Amino acid sequence: MNWPGWKYLALLLCLALAVRFAAARVWQQRLARTESRFIFGDSETYWQLAQAIAGGQPYECGWEQAKVFRTPGYPLLLAGILRISGEEASPWPARLQNAVMGTLAVAGVWWLGKLLFDERTGLIAAAMAALYPGAIAVSVLVLSEASFCALMISQLALCTLAWRATSIRRAGVLAAAAGLVAAGATLVRPSWLLFTPLAVLVGLAVGTRGSCAPSSRPLCSTRGRHLVIGAAMLTAFFVAMTPWWIRNARVTGHFVPTTLQVGASLYDGLNPKATGASDMSVVPKALDTPRNGAPQGKDEYEYQLDRRCRRLALEWARSDPLRVAQLAGIKVLRTWNIWPNESSLSSWPIRLAVCLTYAPVLLLGLIGAGRTIRSGWPYILCWLPAVYFTLLHAVFVGSIRYRQPAMLGLIVLAAGVVGAWGRKKGKGGRGMDEH
Repeated sequence: MNWPGWKYLALLLCLALAVRFAAARVWQQRLARTESRFIFGDSETYWQLAQAIAGGQPYECGWEQAKVFRTPGYPLLLAGILRISGEEASPWPARLQNAVMGTLAVAGVWWLGKLLFDERTGLIAAAMAALYPGAIAVSVLVLSEASFCALMISQLALCTLAWRATSIRRAGVLAAAAGLVAAGATLVRPSWLLFTPLAVLVGLAVGTRGSCAPSSRPLCSTRGRHLVIGAAMLTAFFVAMTPWWIRNARVTGHFVPTTLQVGASLYDGLNPKATGASDMSVVPKALDTPRNGAPQGKDEYEYQLDRRCRRLALEWARSDPLRVAQLAGIKVLRTWNIWPNESSLSSWPIRLAVCLTYAPVLLLGLIGAGRTIRSGWPYILCWLPAVYFTLLHAVFVGSIRYRQPAMLGLIVLAAGVVGAWGRKKGKGGRGMDEH
C-alpha cells in the first residue's frame, strides 16, 4: 500500500477512535446522572468476574457463586484494566478499552476489504465501519461485543489469507492462526462455538468454486486444500479451548464446552411466556425447587440446574411447535428490525437515525453477497455470520444487539459494491468481476 493510502487509513482509524471516545464520554455522563453504573445486567457479571480475577479470588459470581457462569475471555480483558486502575474504579477505563477494541475491528474491516477486493474498497469499508452507529454503540458498552468483533473479523481475514496462500504449508499455518483466534472469540462470546465447524463444512461444500491468486491456482484444483485448511483450523481451535474444557470438567465433573448458562438462555427463548425478547425473570420461577433435592455439592447443583432448564425448554417446544415457529419468526424480525425494539429507544429521531444508516448497508451487503456468491469461500464467510446468528437467535432470543458483529462482514460486501461504482468495465476489484 502506498503512503497516501496509509495516511487515509490512519485518519479513518483516528476518526473511529475519536468518535468512540466521544460516545463513551456521553454515555458515561448519562449513566452518572441516573446514578447507575451499567444499563445491562450482563455488564455487572462481567465486572464481578473481572474483579475476582484481578483480586486473585475464585472465578465465580452470581447465584450460589456459580463457577461456570461465563467464559473467561472478556473478564480477563477487564481484569487487566482493573489491575491498573483499581478494583473499585469506575467503568470509564473499560469503556475506553472497548473503544480501542472497536477501532481495531475497523482496522480488521479494512484488512478484509483490501484482501477480498482492493485498497480502495478496504478504505471505503473502514469508513463505513468507523461511522456505523451500531459499531459505535457496542464499542462504548461494558459488554463483550467490541472485543468479539475485533477477533471475529481477524478470523475471517486469516481464513482469506489461508485460502489465497501460495503453498499448502503456509495455508495450514494461517488456518491454524485462524483457529486460535476463533477460540479466543469463543472464549469472549460463547455463542461463536459452532461457527468454525460450520465454516469448515461450507468450505468443503463449495470445494474449488471461485478463483485464488494466480500463483496459488494449482493448489485450488482439489478439495484437499480445504481439508488442510479445515483440519488445521479445527485442530488449533480444539487445542486452544482444551484448558477451559479441562477446568470445567474438574469443577463440575462433566464436559461443558462453554458455560452453564446455555440452559437458562434456551429457556429464556422457549417457555410458555416467551415473547422473543429476553426476560430472565422467568428462569428462577421455573427452577424453584428445594436445594436439598440436588445431588452432591453446589457445583453439581449448577450443572443440574442447567440441565433442567434445557429439559423444560425442549419439553415445552415439543408440546407447542406452532408457537415455537411463530416465536422464531418474531426473533428473526427483532434481530434484523430496521429500528430499535426497546420502547426506551422508540422516539422517531432515534428510529430514523438507525433506519437510515442500517437499511442501506444491509441492502448493499445483500447485493454484494449475490454478486460474489461464486467467487469462493472467503466471500461466503462475509455473510455466513449473519446466517449463523440469525439461526442461533431464532432459537434463543432476538435483539438488534446480536446482529452487530455480523454487520461487519456485510459492510465489507457493501463496500465492494460501492467501490465498483464508477469503474470502467473490466477494471473492478477482485470478487465483483471474477465470475
